[in-house]
Amino acid sequence: MDARTPIQPGQPSRIDQTESARTGRTAQSVNLDQNVRAIGAKMSGGLSPAALALAGTDWMLHAAASPALRLDLAADAMVKAHSLAQYAFSALTAPEAAIAPVRAKAHDRRFAGEAWSRWPYNVMAQGFLMTEAWWDKAITDTPGLEGDHKAKTRFYARQVLDAACPANNPVLNPEVIEATLTEGGDNLRRGFLNWINDLADGRAAEPDEEGHDGFKVGEDLACTPGGVVYRNHLFELIHYAPTTDKVRAEPILITPAWIMKYYILDLSPKNSMVRWLTDQGFTVFMMSWRNPGAEDRDIGFDDYRRHGVMNAITAALDVSGADRLHAVGYCLGGTLLSVAASAMARDGDERLASLTLLAAQLDFSEPGELQLFIGESELAMLESVMDQAGFLDARQMAGAFNMLRSNDLIWSRLVREYFLGLPRARVDMMAWNADATRMPAAMHSEYLRGFYLENAFANGHWIVEDRPVSFTDVRVPVFAVGTEKDHVAP
Repeated sequence: MDARTPIQPGQPSRIDQTESARTGRTAQSVNLDQNVRAIGAKMSGGLSPAALALAGTDWMLHAAASPALRLDLAADAMVKAHSLAQYAFSALTAPEAAIAPVRAKAHDRRFAGEAWSRWPYNVMAQGFLMTEAWWDKAITDTPGLEGDHKAKTRFYARQVLDAACPANNPVLNPEVIEATLTEGGDNLRRGFLNWINDLADGRAAEPDEEGHDGFKVGEDLACTPGGVVYRNHLFELIHYAPTTDKVRAEPILITPAWIMKYYILDLSPKNSMVRWLTDQGFTVFMMSWRNPGAEDRDIGFDDYRRHGVMNAITAALDVSGADRLHAVGYCLGGTLLSVAASAMARDGDERLASLTLLAAQLDFSEPGELQLFIGESELAMLESVMDQAGFLDARQMAGAFNMLRSNDLIWSRLVREYFLGLPRARVDMMAWNADATRMPAAMHSEYLRGFYLENAFANGHWIVEDRPVSFTDVRVPVFAVGTEKDHVAP
């Protein structure tokens, strides 16, 4: 397979060669620095201490240069302290008449339980919400912060505050205290066993894996009948036959992201897009991407286009006998499919009947909070780690995604499973979420730099076969679904 180019010992990787061409340094010199940064990345969990230090220092220096702002913040802190004291007194002496001065945001469920409405827990909750609001104001109102430093400072401050939330402390959380007293501590015993089991399975530090227990791929998940009709080094093509007497003339080809398994669109029988489509008379083809290893380190983004999408289109049309097909791209698969469709339009290839994009980013000028992890400093560390391993491990990606939703994916699980001792919920979506895959080093580096940092595709600078491509060349009908609350592809 042309896409697979194993690295011989001592041979520089594509990342080393790219960095060498960009800086003029030797590949060996670049590789030495990569190794040093990789050691630091392992110690910092893949995050860049330099980026955090720069953002924090930028905020502190600008805050120090704003004495009036500091006086306003001090006055605001005094007002909040006075308001909290008044509320604490009212909640103790006349709880029916006490009015909470701060309301939690609609999506914040940490203090939603009835126990948090009782004294003194209601006072603790209000004090924490006030502290959150004060820190948000202290960072947001500071003028002059450089670039995305304000967003980064707010993000890391939020991580610290989330960790310090009284809801996450078993001796301050009234629901945990009540369960402990009612059950005689049996909840803590069960929680300890949950933690031991997760530790033994290597999942204690991976809260995204809740719901995985009890599901088996092919029985509970990905159970729509289908068969592999094409295979190469990068993917398998699964064919799903329609269940109706009348069959639609043009098939559907689905390109999922290769960061996760294909069956996001074929979960349980009641929650399967593939099953629904076959019940409507469609012939469906699904790409199932290979989980790459170290030997695949130099597989690039265009390899996924040429040996992936383009081969899948040809194979699907050969099997179905149709002249055209409807292409569907999900997440990163939609980005890849859009590049392929643009190149096809440029070259006069008319085999696409329509294009559907599900939560797929084409313009990365506003990529959401994930941008906080994708700057030059972060990429330098990430590329160093990938250069050593040959791929980006799924657990490293999961760590970043979990931090974006730390309350939902980290702390709420900690309380529910380890302090309350509740069993892990059985959720098909979370089982799929736990079944992550790796990404080749060269491809991921090209993707992050070309799309996130340079926004080359949206700007018409992405090169396919020595010529730029543009999505404006696409003339087939396009149906695009954007997701407002998706923290990966907003």
